[in-house]
Amino acid sequence: MSSHFFLATAVLMAGGLLGGPGPALANPDDGTMMPTCPRGQILDQRTLRCIAQSSGVVDDASLVDYAAALSREGRYDEALTVLDLMQKPETAEALNYRGYATRQLGRIQEGIGYYLQSVALDPDYTLVREYLGEAFAIQGKLDLARQQLDEIEKRCGTGCEPYRDLAEAITAADI
Repeated sequence: MSSHFFLATAVLMAGGLLGGPGPALANPDDGTMMPTCPRGQILDQRTLRCIAQSSGVVDDASLVDYAAALSREGRYDEALTVLDLMQKPETAEALNYRGYATRQLGRIQEGIGYYLQSVALDPDYTLVREYLGEAFAIQGKLDLARQQLDEIEKRCGTGCEPYRDLAEAITAADI
């Protein structure tokens, strides 16, 4: 997470900026608040201003963070638009959030394809394994969901959030 993000958060929590970003979204990584902008704009973390979305104006890591926050707020189509702005979109995190937004829009099989690409890039990325397992559980493929649960357990045990969340999704699907 960049220091610019934390600076932006601190400024907004201290009263915001004239002409600056609007309401805040919860950061998917740590729950802190991430500033949000109107549709078609994105936060420039250097200037703390909302600017028109276009490729190359914001770094890829910031785009992924913003897309993740938008997805968590149910703004899936906007998240996909933000991910489309990336210079190098073939990262494990970007593919994971593309899969998440796509799955939430009801295109489960397409989402699984993105998750599998993400897992291939980073087999130890437990969040993508959680989401992949949830997609399998939605499809009723509980054996495949449990395989992802086993992979998560190998990497972070049974106490980590991805393990707990996937175990809960499997239990709910198995009822």
